[in-house]
Amino acid sequence: MSGARFLAGWLMFLRKNTGIEYIIAGLGNPGSEYDKTRHNAGFRFVDWLCDSLKLPSFRLKHMSLCVKGELGGHSVLIMKPQTYMNKSGESISDAARFYKLDPQHVIVVSDDISLAPGKMRLRKNGSAGGHNGLKSIIEQLGTEDFPRLKIGVGQKPNPEYDLADWVISKMTDGEIADTSERYPRLEKAIVTVMDGDFEKAVQIANSNQT
Repeated sequence: MSGARFLAGWLMFLRKNTGIEYIIAGLGNPGSEYDKTRHNAGFRFVDWLCDSLKLPSFRLKHMSLCVKGELGGHSVLIMKPQTYMNKSGESISDAARFYKLDPQHVIVVSDDISLAPGKMRLRKNGSAGGHNGLKSIIEQLGTEDFPRLKIGVGQKPNPEYDLADWVISKMTDGEIADTSERYPRLEKAIVTVMDGDFEKAVQIANSNQT
């Protein structure tokens, strides 16, 4: 058996024995004052996902609100890091080390100002693109090679608008509704990623159809 195959088999053994195959981490800032902000798009999605799966309440662990569950036949840890956005990587990397998961088994859900509300994009890897939460995760995991689902929250209304102020501005109820209509499609895309068909998952997530 080759060294690569042995390592892959060993990692699979460890994942099975820790009971978690994937982390699904929604990014945001803790506190009710941030509930409807653009930066909390990841939090809103995982809240919806937990409600949809009828999972128990979150518990504080790994500097995050966490809950274990099953999605599409895969055991998952759903996370809402409580470190504030700029230090999200500290929480997520702590959980990844604890469950002995490689970065490809960490699925991050974040906001994206380059996409309109209701638009989504799935990427297998890539740079932070100016997103401080993703930057922190890249620094802490030591790689850009982890899947991320980007939820559109809209561009700044004008170039002079401060970016930090824009991402913590509140979305309208209509914008949130447009986004939440796509949540079932995002759930399906995540399951497809975990099933090992990333190309199909991209088609599901990036499709403009509901």
